[in-house]
Amino acid sequence: MMERRAFLGTLAGGLLAVPIAAWAQQAGRVYRIVYLGNSSPTLEADLVDAFRQGLRNLNYVEGQNLVIEYRWAAGRNDRFPALVAEAVRLKADVILTSGTPATLAAKEGTRTIPIVIAAMGDPIGAGVVPSLARPGGNITGLASMSPEIDGKRLELLKELVPGVSRIAVLWNPTNPNNAARINQIQAAAKTLRLTLEPLVGAGDSQDLDKSFATIVAGRANALVVESDRALLAHRVQIVDFATRRRLPALYAYREFVQAGGLVSYAPSYTAMFRRAAKYVDKILTGAKPGDLPVEQPTEFELVLNLKTAKALGLTIPPSLLLRADQVIE
Repeated sequence: MMERRAFLGTLAGGLLAVPIAAWAQQAGRVYRIVYLGNSSPTLEADLVDAFRQGLRNLNYVEGQNLVIEYRWAAGRNDRFPALVAEAVRLKADVILTSGTPATLAAKEGTRTIPIVIAAMGDPIGAGVVPSLARPGGNITGLASMSPEIDGKRLELLKELVPGVSRIAVLWNPTNPNNAARINQIQAAAKTLRLTLEPLVGAGDSQDLDKSFATIVAGRANALVVESDRALLAHRVQIVDFATRRRLPALYAYREFVQAGGLVSYAPSYTAMFRRAAKYVDKILTGAKPGDLPVEQPTEFELVLNLKTAKALGLTIPPSLLLRADQVIE
């Protein structure tokens, strides 16, 4: 694996204050964070590590002044209400979420416990907050949305796959954010003179088998897998399908490429989870979540898998190799 240093830049917004060291060492106070995971400890290890590292940098020591309770949905969005109810029973000081279903479940489950979003698409469009600048209520954090990202992903796919014209899209219709995302990618495809067909919805592993059959029948010559944490939980199954069908695929998470997928273009989610620790610190030191602006990413990561490209008979243009933040060989 060959990596260039990823230039993450500065996320928009404030929260630049240093941690209060004296408070962090306050005797006897142990804070409880409930981490709502979308998949499993193995599949989210890099995100968990980034969040924990961010907390350690702020003088939080697990087992001394901090306890993190992990609750995993295993790719099942319908499990989140029960997990949130458990967080309330545990009297969490902060609930950490990622993705729209988890965040909506947390919003429904408590109006008092602070909720920090490590990453989700469109908090305004999903009805989570009324404003990024002043979210109000008990929710704040980081949004991964960018109006241009779907167009950039399709442009990348055109560069990688000469002559591509018909692209299948795999998405999760049970995620409230995703209908708007489909409209965005369709508009981008029209501009680029690409056909998006078939558009295939899948919410869990059972849906995926039917979705794969639909994609094969649709005779697409490339695939885009839209951003969704439930689909991320099934990335091995999705990548295996694309590999078997020799289908060039672009993904919304680098973890797909690390599992053998061709290419991903997305915000740096590990940087966002690390940044989420600063929100937790601000809240535990007295800030109100509703007063902390929701941040948006300004830098994105391009990850390429050369081994997969070779297996597909694709030559990655030198310009893309130079732009890549990570190249897997």
